[in-house]
Amino acid sequence: MQRLRKWHKRARVAGSSDRNLTLALGEMDRMSSQLGLPKKVREITSKIYRNAIEENLIRGRSIEGVVSAVLYASCRKTQIPRTLDEIAEVSHVDKKEIGRSYRFITRELDIHLPPTDPANYVARFGSELEISGEVRIKAINIIKDAQEEKLTSGKGPSGTAAAAIYLASIICGERRTQREVAETAGVTEVTVRNRYKELAEELDLDLDK
Repeated sequence: MQRLRKWHKRARVAGSSDRNLTLALGEMDRMSSQLGLPKKVREITSKIYRNAIEENLIRGRSIEGVVSAVLYASCRKTQIPRTLDEIAEVSHVDKKEIGRSYRFITRELDIHLPPTDPANYVARFGSELEISGEVRIKAINIIKDAQEEKLTSGKGPSGTAAAAIYLASIICGERRTQREVAETAGVTEVTVRNRYKELAEELDLDLDK
C-alpha cells in the first residue's frame, strides 16, 4: 500500500507538471506572437521554463508571471530588444511581478545575461517615429560614443536609446519632441530629458540647430 501511495503521488505530481507546462506553452505562443518574436526565442523560453519546473521554482507563483519573466530573459539572452513594459502589455500580470519573478528565476537557475545594448532599440523606435536612416545611424554612433565613455553603465537601455534618438533628430534637422520619443520608448519625458542633457554635455554635442 505504501508503494502504491508513492506511485500515486508521483503520478499526481507528473500530471500537475504536464498541465502546468501545457498552459505555459500556450501563454508563450500567445505572447510571442503578439510581440513578434522569432522561433528561437520561444525555444529558449520553453527550455528555461522546463528547467524551472524541474527545480520546483514555479510553486507559489503564477504561470503567467513566470512565463513573462522567462520570455523577458530569453529576449535578453538573444539580444532581441523588448522592454519589461512591452512584456507586461501582452501579459496578464503587472510589471512588478514580472520583475520579481525574473530576478528569482535567473538567480535560482544561475542564468547570467549580458546587458542589453541600447543600439538594438534604435531601429524599432526609429521606425515608429518615422525618422530617416541618417538619424538612426547618428543615434547609434551617439550610443557607441557614450558606451566608450562609460556613460551607459547602470542606465536603462531604452532610456539611453530614446535620448540618443532625440539628440540625433535635433542634430540631423528631423526634430521629434521629447514626448513623442518618450512614448515610443516607453519611458518618461523626465528620463529622456535627463539622459539627453547628460549625453549632450559629456559628449560635447553641438545642438545649435
